[in-house]
Amino acid sequence: MTLSGKRILLIISGGIAAYKSLDLIRRLRERGAGVRPLMTAGAQQFVTPLAVGALAADHVFTDLFSREDEQDVGHIRLARDCDLILVAPATAELMAKMANGLADDLASTVLLAAAKPVLVAPAMNPVMWGAAATRRNVATLKGDGIRFIGPAAGEMAESGEAGIGRMAEPLDIVAAAERLLDDGPKPLAGRTAIVTSGPTHEPIDPVRYIANRSSGRQGHAIAAALAALGAEVTLVSGPVTIPDPAGVTTVHVERAEEMRDVVISRLPVDIAVMVAAVADWRVASSSGQKIKKQPGEAPPPLLLTENPDILKTVGHHENRPALVVGFAAETQSVEENGRAKLERKGADMIVANDVSPETGIMGGSRNRVKIISRDGVADWPDLPKDAVAERLAALIAETLGAKIGA
Repeated sequence: MTLSGKRILLIISGGIAAYKSLDLIRRLRERGAGVRPLMTAGAQQFVTPLAVGALAADHVFTDLFSREDEQDVGHIRLARDCDLILVAPATAELMAKMANGLADDLASTVLLAAAKPVLVAPAMNPVMWGAAATRRNVATLKGDGIRFIGPAAGEMAESGEAGIGRMAEPLDIVAAAERLLDDGPKPLAGRTAIVTSGPTHEPIDPVRYIANRSSGRQGHAIAAALAALGAEVTLVSGPVTIPDPAGVTTVHVERAEEMRDVVISRLPVDIAVMVAAVADWRVASSSGQKIKKQPGEAPPPLLLTENPDILKTVGHHENRPALVVGFAAETQSVEENGRAKLERKGADMIVANDVSPETGIMGGSRNRVKIISRDGVADWPDLPKDAVAERLAALIAETLGAKIGA
């Protein structure tokens, strides 16, 4: 119940993305938030107040001149009686009104009277999003302290149209709201971090590759947990099927050499957490064409060469981060191998785990790790990967503070 007790005024403006607001309401309420909906006239052309009100379990506000709602200056009450004003979707028109102080309907009047944080999720055609007027309005709003989530890239409702303009997905909007309303301590505020996650794919030919079963769940969760503690996080992700964590800058790569190059290009940072299950070897010379089976002939030999050791490179780099954390996925002698890796790679801490097939850890949703440092070994219990990430992020904050005297 991460938003438990929080009151959110959800302003839904007119656009095809308004249908996503129905799922957004459900996601917010799942996390304990109370949602009070406000719909523009345009929004009512796409979704009905009946559907919105049923999901929110609250009255839907629509009219600035409502005799019932305005008897106690309702637009002022709406602007103040909440913890967050969330505009999703936000059209170009509504953002233009916000930027220029116009107040000719209930939504724009409430926003002009707002004294609480405002989070905006834009949604519009890519040409409209890129228009000079829209860019000026966005810059004005950001200068006024308005927060933004999205828009994202993708297909538009218009046939054949694609680009940046899609409303952020409901779960990403929820995560942004959680961060904005999170009044917990931020021990990593002002710190920078880089995290690697997922597998790498090393091509054999255009259709085959060498890889492993890493899902990226643990690395992505760690990136999100560091961001939740205030760090500015870059996540370098191999090929995964899970979404990018909200509040994190994600760079997608495929091969180990690409991952290394991106990591090195982001140095210096304060924290490096190398979680990715990087392939140890790649094919020395991958084929430009699909390798075909030949009747009666043995399969062609694959000559392998060693991939770059990203953790070791970072651990011994001239711009070495103040804190370097590595992962050791082992199937035997977990602690012994983890200790050896700690020394060999120049890390401050190794998170070691047993990824034997029977554990279900590789690709699963839970993890059991040993934290190995020069101070000793801590054996953590079996936990969901999100919980491991939160616990590790707290340990990183504590350890970094001790190292730099913060």
